Amino acid sequence: MAHIGRRALLAGAAAVIAAATGGPAFAAGPRSSGPPPGRAAGTPEFRGMWIATVSNVDWPSRSGLSAATQRKELLALLDTAVRRRLNAVVLQVRPAADALWPSPFEPWSQWLTGEQGVDPGWDPLGTAVAEAHARGLELHAWFNPYRVANHTDFDRLVPEHPARQDGWTVEYGGKLYYNPGVPEVRRFVQDAMLDAVTRYPLDAVHWDDYFYPYPVDGEYFDDDAAYEEYGGGFSSRAAWRRNNTDTLVREMSERLRALRPAVRFGISPFGIWRNSDRDTAGSQTRGLSAYDDLYADTRKWVRQRWIDYVVPQAYWHIGHPTADYAALVPWWAKTVAGTGVALYVGEALYRCAADSPTAAWRDPAELSRHVRFARGYPEVRGHVYFSAKQVAADPNGAMARLVADHYGSAVPPR
Repeated sequence: MAHIGRRALLAGAAAVIAAATGGPAFAAGPRSSGPPPGRAAGTPEFRGMWIATVSNVDWPSRSGLSAATQRKELLALLDTAVRRRLNAVVLQVRPAADALWPSPFEPWSQWLTGEQGVDPGWDPLGTAVAEAHARGLELHAWFNPYRVANHTDFDRLVPEHPARQDGWTVEYGGKLYYNPGVPEVRRFVQDAMLDAVTRYPLDAVHWDDYFYPYPVDGEYFDDDAAYEEYGGGFSSRAAWRRNNTDTLVREMSERLRALRPAVRFGISPFGIWRNSDRDTAGSQTRGLSAYDDLYADTRKWVRQRWIDYVVPQAYWHIGHPTADYAALVPWWAKTVAGTGVALYVGEALYRCAADSPTAAWRDPAELSRHVRFARGYPEVRGHVYFSAKQVAADPNGAMARLVADHYGSAVPPR
């Protein structure tokens, strides 16, 4: 395995960002005491869709397509967003410690050409930003902070991959992750993401729900060495892990504010912060939680105003016995109230299907009921739909029903 010097790697990262911004790479300014510069109350609702690129979920339809075909497919998805009267797309541009733009930090994504590190012959992110804006759509660049690969074979990574740095990764559940407990890792992944911010007129930086990985039965996330080195002073490993995630969010927020104040920072976490049986401040739910299982204190990020918007993945139907949509939306509305953080609800369009085992998801009106219910809470500023493939194909007519019921006309995102 190739060994990359840690100092050399970080010094190179710093130099690139410093050159791009005309200032220190790691400059960060304090947040103002007022609300973050998100969308003010009373402005048009946010209507977005996620475009997932990992494993070619949404786009490209498969790896190895020509540049012209990839571009054609991308533009078709943007046109779909317009046709469905949406006003934003959330494009996954760093699916697995790689890039959909010419990054000096990480290799070209394998999901473009079929082989990591191979130039696809065009700039997907640059094209997406320009074409989205030309259609009146916002472009939110979606980054996954810590996933390195959906396998554990280092030989499948390019020789110069930063994940080869000693001590930077953890193998877990048959996959490879950057170790959130290593400060240099946290700094590096921020540098990699901020490179895109310096290059393109992005509307927002967007993260999903993957920080520490979801629990896998019988597996142990071996961060013992990092905990031994950096975990002193914390009451438990769980508290240390949550602090690691908090630090990543806070530092990214500060650096983004200093670098591009107009670019918003949003996170789409797992829909449950904590269950009320563990914490009286939690929601009336019973299931896995971001705080206890993923070491993500999502409520804190809102209350500290480290983010400009939050998109909780409320991927359950109204009346679900353990995680009722009708319980989660009011909980999140209460959580964001008075913070200035915009609340958009993440919607599970992918669950809507005529052959779903759940009656609610077989009903094309279920998502329409979600929007109607959520609009009863003024804190809810919009919705984001997972994912683009279902927005386009609409297998059981749920999207068409929602658009007919609620999106009578297109609205600008701002």
